Amino acid sequence: MTVRHAELWMAIATILLSLAFMYKSTDGLSIGWIPGTGPGSGAWPFWLSTGMLLASLWTLVRWFRGATPEARSSEVYISRETLVVVGTSAGAILFLLAATHFIGMYAALLLFLLFYFRFIGRHGWRATTLLSIGIPVFIFCLFEWALQIPLPKAITEPLFYPIYDLMYS
Repeated sequence: MTVRHAELWMAIATILLSLAFMYKSTDGLSIGWIPGTGPGSGAWPFWLSTGMLLASLWTLVRWFRGATPEARSSEVYISRETLVVVGTSAGAILFLLAATHFIGMYAALLLFLLFYFRFIGRHGWRATTLLSIGIPVFIFCLFEWALQIPLPKAITEPLFYPIYDLMYS
Protein backbone atom coordinates (compact mmCIF):
# COMPACT_ATOMS: atom_id res chain seq x y z
CA MET A 1 0.00 0.00 0.00
CA THR A 2 1.30 3.45 -0.86
CA VAL A 3 1.12 6.60 1.23
CA ARG A 4 -1.46 7.93 -1.24
CA HIS A 5 -3.73 4.91 -0.75
CA ALA A 6 -3.29 4.98 3.04
CA GLU A 7 -4.43 8.61 3.15
CA LEU A 8 -7.50 7.78 1.07
CA TRP A 9 -8.49 4.80 3.23
CA MET A 10 -7.91 6.74 6.44
CA ALA A 11 -10.08 9.62 5.22
CA ILE A 12 -12.87 7.18 4.30
CA ALA A 13 -12.56 5.37 7.64
CA THR A 14 -12.73 8.58 9.66
CA ILE A 15 -15.70 9.80 7.62
CA LEU A 16 -17.56 6.58 8.40
CA LEU A 17 -16.56 6.72 12.07
CA SER A 18 -17.66 10.36 12.29
CA LEU A 19 -21.05 9.50 10.85
CA ALA A 20 -21.44 6.57 13.22
CA PHE A 21 -20.50 8.73 16.23
CA MET A 22 -22.88 11.47 15.11
CA TYR A 23 -25.70 8.95 14.72
CA LYS A 24 -24.98 7.34 18.09
CA SER A 25 -24.86 10.70 19.89
CA THR A 26 -28.39 11.47 18.67
CA ASP A 27 -29.73 8.07 19.72
CA GLY A 28 -31.93 9.18 22.62
CA LEU A 29 -29.60 12.04 23.54
CA SER A 30 -30.10 15.75 23.08
CA ILE A 31 -27.49 17.49 20.93
CA GLY A 32 -28.85 20.99 21.44
CA TRP A 33 -29.00 23.52 24.25
CA ILE A 34 -31.39 22.71 27.08
CA PRO A 35 -32.69 25.95 28.68
CA GLY A 36 -31.68 26.23 32.31
CA THR A 37 -29.40 23.20 32.07
CA GLY A 38 -26.89 23.70 29.28
CA PRO A 39 -25.81 21.46 26.44
CA GLY A 40 -27.55 18.12 26.09
CA SER A 41 -25.75 14.88 26.84
CA GLY A 42 -25.09 14.21 23.16
CA ALA A 43 -23.91 17.72 22.29
CA TRP A 44 -20.16 17.29 22.75
CA PRO A 45 -19.92 13.90 21.02
CA PHE A 46 -22.10 15.12 18.15
CA TRP A 47 -20.29 18.39 17.51
CA LEU A 48 -16.82 16.90 17.94
CA SER A 49 -17.79 14.18 15.46
CA THR A 50 -19.07 16.87 13.11
CA GLY A 51 -15.68 18.58 13.30
CA MET A 52 -13.97 15.26 12.63
CA LEU A 53 -16.29 14.68 9.65
CA LEU A 54 -15.49 18.09 8.17
CA ALA A 55 -11.74 17.59 8.61
CA SER A 56 -11.98 14.14 7.01
CA LEU A 57 -14.00 15.48 4.09
CA TRP A 58 -11.40 18.21 3.60
CA THR A 59 -8.66 15.57 3.62
CA LEU A 60 -10.59 13.68 0.95
CA VAL A 61 -10.99 16.82 -1.19
CA ARG A 62 -7.27 17.55 -0.90
CA TRP A 63 -6.51 13.91 -1.77
CA PHE A 64 -8.53 14.15 -5.00
CA ARG A 65 -6.78 17.41 -5.89
CA GLY A 66 -3.35 16.00 -5.04
CA ALA A 67 -2.78 19.09 -2.91
CA THR A 68 -0.41 17.55 -0.38
CA PRO A 69 2.85 15.61 -0.75
CA GLU A 70 1.12 12.61 0.86
CA ALA A 71 -1.69 12.73 -1.70
CA ARG A 72 0.89 12.45 -4.49
CA SER A 73 3.27 9.99 -2.84
CA SER A 74 3.77 6.53 -4.30
CA GLU A 75 6.19 5.49 -1.53
CA VAL A 76 5.46 2.40 0.52
CA TYR A 77 3.30 3.41 3.49
CA ILE A 78 4.79 1.09 6.08
CA SER A 79 7.95 -0.97 5.88
CA ARG A 80 8.20 -4.57 7.02
CA GLU A 81 10.45 -3.56 9.94
CA THR A 82 7.97 -0.94 11.13
CA LEU A 83 5.11 -3.40 10.79
CA VAL A 84 6.98 -5.89 12.98
CA VAL A 85 7.53 -3.26 15.69
CA VAL A 86 3.91 -2.13 15.55
CA GLY A 87 2.65 -5.73 15.60
CA THR A 88 4.91 -6.62 18.51
CA SER A 89 3.78 -3.51 20.40
CA ALA A 90 0.12 -4.34 19.79
CA GLY A 91 0.70 -7.91 20.98
CA ALA A 92 2.46 -6.63 24.11
CA ILE A 93 -0.45 -4.29 24.86
CA LEU A 94 -2.93 -7.15 24.38
CA PHE A 95 -0.82 -9.19 26.82
CA LEU A 96 -0.95 -6.29 29.30
CA LEU A 97 -4.74 -6.14 29.06
CA ALA A 98 -5.23 -9.90 29.36
CA ALA A 99 -2.64 -10.33 32.14
CA THR A 100 -4.29 -7.56 34.17
CA HIS A 101 -7.26 -9.87 34.63
CA PHE A 102 -5.14 -12.70 36.01
CA ILE A 103 -2.17 -11.10 37.80
CA GLY A 104 -3.40 -7.54 38.34
CA MET A 105 -2.49 -4.19 36.88
CA TYR A 106 0.80 -3.65 38.67
CA ALA A 107 2.34 -7.05 37.94
CA ALA A 108 1.11 -6.98 34.33
CA LEU A 109 2.47 -3.46 33.88
CA LEU A 110 5.83 -4.49 35.33
CA LEU A 111 6.11 -7.40 32.87
CA PHE A 112 4.97 -5.24 29.96
CA LEU A 113 7.51 -2.55 30.77
CA LEU A 114 10.31 -5.09 31.21
CA PHE A 115 9.59 -6.52 27.78
CA TYR A 116 9.04 -3.19 26.09
CA PHE A 117 12.03 -1.30 27.45
CA ARG A 118 14.44 -4.20 27.02
CA PHE A 119 13.38 -5.79 23.74
CA ILE A 120 11.58 -3.04 21.81
CA GLY A 121 13.44 -0.02 23.22
CA ARG A 122 16.74 -1.92 23.56
CA HIS A 123 17.58 -0.15 26.82
CA GLY A 124 20.14 -1.57 29.20
CA TRP A 125 19.13 -3.73 32.13
CA ARG A 126 19.72 -0.97 34.68
CA ALA A 127 17.35 1.53 33.03
CA THR A 128 14.87 -1.23 32.20
CA THR A 129 14.76 -2.47 35.78
CA LEU A 130 14.52 1.00 37.34
CA LEU A 131 11.73 2.12 35.02
CA SER A 132 9.86 -1.19 35.12
CA ILE A 133 9.68 -1.02 38.90
CA GLY A 134 9.45 2.75 39.30
CA ILE A 135 6.51 3.34 36.97
CA PRO A 136 4.16 0.79 38.63
CA VAL A 137 5.18 2.14 42.06
CA PHE A 138 4.39 5.69 40.89
CA ILE A 139 1.05 4.58 39.45
CA PHE A 140 0.24 2.72 42.68
CA CYS A 141 1.00 5.83 44.75
CA LEU A 142 -1.01 8.03 42.41
CA PHE A 143 -4.12 5.87 42.15
CA GLU A 144 -4.25 3.93 45.40
CA TRP A 145 -2.83 6.50 47.77
CA ALA A 146 -3.40 9.98 46.36
CA LEU A 147 -6.61 9.47 44.38
CA GLN A 148 -7.83 6.46 46.40
CA ILE A 149 -8.91 4.66 43.26
CA PRO A 150 -8.04 0.98 43.52
CA LEU A 151 -6.82 -0.72 40.37
CA PRO A 152 -7.29 -4.47 39.80
CA LYS A 153 -4.77 -6.66 41.61
CA ALA A 154 -6.21 -10.14 40.96
CA ILE A 155 -4.10 -12.90 42.55
CA THR A 156 -1.42 -10.42 43.68
CA GLU A 157 -3.76 -8.61 46.10
CA PRO A 158 -2.44 -10.35 49.24
CA LEU A 159 0.99 -8.87 48.47
CA PHE A 160 -0.52 -5.41 48.98
CA TYR A 161 -1.97 -6.04 52.47
CA PRO A 162 1.17 -4.90 54.32
CA ILE A 163 1.24 -1.73 52.19
CA TYR A 164 -2.43 -1.06 53.00
CA ASP A 165 -1.62 -1.48 56.69
CA LEU A 166 1.02 1.26 56.37
CA MET A 167 -1.19 3.52 54.27
CA TYR A 168 -4.37 3.33 56.35
CA SER A 169 -3.09 2.97 59.90
